[in-house]
Amino acid sequence: MTQRLLNYVNGQWTESKATECLPIINPGTAEHFADVPLSSAQEVDTAAKAAAVAFREWRRVPAPDRIQYLFKLKQLLEENLDFLARTCTEECGKTFNESKGELRRAIENVEVACGIPMLMQGRNNEDIARGIDEHMFRQPLGVTAMIAPFNFPGMIPFWFLPYALATGNCMIVKPSEKCPVTQQRVFELIDHLGLPPGVLQLVNGARDTVEAILDHPVVRAVSMVGSTPAARAIYARSAANGKRAQCQGGAKNPVLIMPDADMETATRILADSAYGCAGQRCLALSVGITVGEAKEPFRKRFSEATQARKVGYGLEEGVETGAVISAESKARIEKLIGVAEAEGASVSVDGRGQKVPGYEQGSYMFPTLLDHVPPQGEIAKTEIFGPVFSLMHVDTLEEGIAMVNDRAFGNMACIFTASGAAARQFRTETHAGNIGVNIGVAAPMAFFPFSGWADSFFGDLHGQAEHAVEFFTETKIVVERWPKEWSRKF
Repeated sequence: MTQRLLNYVNGQWTESKATECLPIINPGTAEHFADVPLSSAQEVDTAAKAAAVAFREWRRVPAPDRIQYLFKLKQLLEENLDFLARTCTEECGKTFNESKGELRRAIENVEVACGIPMLMQGRNNEDIARGIDEHMFRQPLGVTAMIAPFNFPGMIPFWFLPYALATGNCMIVKPSEKCPVTQQRVFELIDHLGLPPGVLQLVNGARDTVEAILDHPVVRAVSMVGSTPAARAIYARSAANGKRAQCQGGAKNPVLIMPDADMETATRILADSAYGCAGQRCLALSVGITVGEAKEPFRKRFSEATQARKVGYGLEEGVETGAVISAESKARIEKLIGVAEAEGASVSVDGRGQKVPGYEQGSYMFPTLLDHVPPQGEIAKTEIFGPVFSLMHVDTLEEGIAMVNDRAFGNMACIFTASGAAARQFRTETHAGNIGVNIGVAAPMAFFPFSGWADSFFGDLHGQAEHAVEFFTETKIVVERWPKEWSRKF
């Protein structure tokens, strides 16, 4: 019997009144193991009103007391790490080690948010004019919401959740309808924290649920990660409704391989970046641009690494690439490979049409290497979101940087080189928010913001670290004078 997921509203597990559900399918086995209800606008309203009530008292809890809940949450996440990682693998297809890695990043954000008594400090100046002092305080916004993607169901909510909580806000989390089970398990742990009812809530659903959140007058701010079309639409609707928004979109991340790069190291790191998590991460490198004499040695090594990659069920030992999220996603990826062929690219390693023994019904897309991809073609600019790596070739570093910058996205760009001068020119001139030098996944640690530019991000303040603190607070300036002659004498 499949489990019907619950909402967590006002400190209670509640069954959604929705009559419509979506099936949750293990992409590695094709097993139907849960159903997620599509919660109504009325259920969003109930959660938002509960959060508004809870905020009145929660904002007045001293910051050192608020973070005690986060210390306890960190401990619970640590103790249940393997259980949560297994759940993550079962619902989104990645390997067990990849799931553990994403949950480790979630825990790091909890740790950073525990520093909120210092992170949200304001500023003070005495005597800005004679006898007048000025202060800046940071105060919480109120009710906030987080709309999560499917590819990192354990980690990405924690780019926002601990900071919202620590700064004195209340939050509604809407997990991806494709991968809601991991957050269900996380909230089972949160239920043991003893938080005041309404401070942190979980509402399952899909598009209608999201729109109800965006339109609700009580919700002050929205955090979101997803595709660029979804990010743009959510940002626009949030802004139209007077809300703050930080919306992380898609990517098409390039890497330059210079002739002086260590080819063996570059190949190993780039294969993990391109094909890890089945290519379903916003920081996957998907376009390799070889410079000059790097072309032949890198192409040969990378082709061998692509063919050698072990694909299989994420809970089995030794697997390097798991399943993609669904059969529909696999079909879309295979169709885009066909588009690349039609545009003139050659398929050096073809991952289409292959099966994993014992898991023939699973949604497995084997690593694929495209060569001579036309820089102005559709595939060069489309986010495939699968284990597909495209190769292009230029003669100079300057040509490579120009090619990197000739795209709508700006999430990440990397370079592999032994030259400090080349690396410095690259990091200075490249239009991307996250830069990697001899790094395959330039994912910022929790104490740095997760940057992103152009069509990869809509907003001003990113997730994590000081950006999250600024996003979840608003500044209040107090200018005060206390003349001695006004003071009473007792």
